[in-house]
Parts: sequence; structure tokens; C-alpha cells
Amino acid sequence: MATSLAILSTGLVTSVGLSAPAACAAIRAGISNPSETRFMGSGGEWIVAHQVPLTELPSGRAKLVKMAAAAIREALQPIEPPSDGSLPLLLCVPETDRPGRLPEVDDALFRALQIELSYRFHPTLSAIVPHGRTSVPLALGQARRMSVEHGQQQVLIAAVDSYNLWPTLVHYQRAGRLLTPLNTNGFMPGEAAAAVLVGAATGGGLECIGVGQGFEAAHIESEQPLRAEGLTQAIAAALQDAGCSLDTLDFRITDLAGEQYYFKEAALALIRTLRVRKEEFDIWHPAECVGEVGSAIGGVMLAVALAACRKAYAPGPGILIHAGTDAGQRVAAVLRYRGEA
Repeated sequence: MATSLAILSTGLVTSVGLSAPAACAAIRAGISNPSETRFMGSGGEWIVAHQVPLTELPSGRAKLVKMAAAAIREALQPIEPPSDGSLPLLLCVPETDRPGRLPEVDDALFRALQIELSYRFHPTLSAIVPHGRTSVPLALGQARRMSVEHGQQQVLIAAVDSYNLWPTLVHYQRAGRLLTPLNTNGFMPGEAAAAVLVGAATGGGLECIGVGQGFEAAHIESEQPLRAEGLTQAIAAALQDAGCSLDTLDFRITDLAGEQYYFKEAALALIRTLRVRKEEFDIWHPAECVGEVGSAIGGVMLAVALAACRKAYAPGPGILIHAGTDAGQRVAAVLRYRGEA
């Protein structure tokens, strides 16, 4: 696909900041804010997680709605949203088979968001994107297609997720995947909401110029030897779409949340795709600060990329982002910052 898409504005609600500027500043500084949950592990210890510090909010779907609405309002602040329902919303939520997934996070969440915002999104172009950590990069691809096929000038991508639910915590604890004093090969659960307003590129700003997908048969729940074939395929496809090679990019932002499997996969994929030696090729993983936030991590990555470019602390203008699900889906995207128009 030849067209590129600009990242216009972002909104975040995380455990380390209730706005994109606050959260990105905390992530840049490496600040983390985990706290004890009201759930107890099998060893009698309190489970620690990254929790959004809004204690007045209810739990479950109601909290997800409040968080997502706040992120959306922030992302839409720079513009006057059209009142005719012509703005599509791509709502990114957990994959349908995610353990402990709330049953009300699809159409019901979409309807509740419209009520909370007192705003109606495009009735036919709006869609649910239920692919967990890969949802936001996939939604970027959908937004690009809308721009080409429907002439859509702007699309809103929103994502909200929480691992801080008892059925989810129980599953990952029993699987030995939660980070605890006795298990260093695990992730710390979290919750977050993100919103990203994208639009047709006009020659400036942070642009998404390539998106690619792959599938990893040797996923984390399989017993096959890992060769990172799925992530390698996704990165190669994104680079081909963007018309560039990996050595022309400057750093990576990923969904890595602490498990050794995914760090090994990222290293293997780099070896298999980087053909020219680079002295430095930084890898950023904001989940270190906000926790495992599922489908929201893609929005966090885009917000971090935009803030780093605008505030000139990015290592360079070329960025690779990639994400993957436990079931093997892999997505990569190439971003390039061309300065503000």
C-alpha cells in the first residue's frame, strides 16, 4: 500500500500518568508505579499490578468505559470532531479467547462509549478490532485502507484493556507467567487506555509508512523451537510496504513486558532481518513502566513515539514498532518523522 498515515494526536490513561504528556514523561524517566491489588496469590502474598489511580471508578466494563472516554477526549482536543457522525472509531480490545476476558468489551463497550462521550461515531466504517496486543498496529492498516478506499480524512483508534481481573490473574498465575519474588521470568499485570487520531499524511509529522503481519507457529504456548519466523515475516512485510530496509531505521518500540520468550524472539528477528551492521539500535519497551496492558500497548507505543519525536529525544526519525499475541499473531509497523508541517 503506497499511502502513508500521519499520527496527529494521542491520549493516554495509565498507572504512571492520566494524560499522554504525563505518561510519556514518566516512561521516558523510567518511572513505574506498581501497587498491591485486592487479590492474593497461591502463596498467600498480595498480587502486585499496575493500577490506574482513579479509586472512585467502578470495576469491570464501567471502568474501561471511563478510561477509554478520557483518552479519547484528550486525543480529540486538537480538533473539532465532526457532528455528523462521519468520524470512524476503531475500538481495540482483547482477543476473544483471552483468559478472563469480560464478555461486554465488544459492541456493548462501543455503545457505552458513545453514551459516555455523547457522540456518535461512523455507523458503518467503525469497527471492533479484537486482537489484543496486535490490535492497534492492525488498526493502523485498516485506517490506511479507509483513507484509500473511502477517502476518509481522519480515523480515531482507541484501545482499552485490563489484566487486573481475578479470572485473568488466576490463569496467568497458574501458568507461572506473573512476575513474583519467586518468578523473575514473568510480567506484571496492568491496565490502560489509549487513543490515537490519525489522518492522511500531508508531508509532515509522524507517519506510518508500512504495516506487515506474520504468524509464529512456535508461540509461547507451544512446545516447538522458537526461530522467530512470524515476527521476521511481519517485519519484512512492513519494510517492503514502507520501501526501506531495517538499517535505515533508528530504534524500536515494542510490547515486551518481561517474559524471556518475547525478548529472545525480538533478538532472533533482529538477527534475521538486519543486513547491515549498526552501532546502536535501541529497543524501548514501555510495558516496563505501565505493565502488561494488552490491547492498549499499541496506543502507548504510538504516543511514546510521537512524544519522543516532537520533543527531540528520539534517537532518530525512523522507528520500527512490533507486537505479538500469545496465540502467534505478529504485526510490525514502520514509522518515520518528517518534522512538523
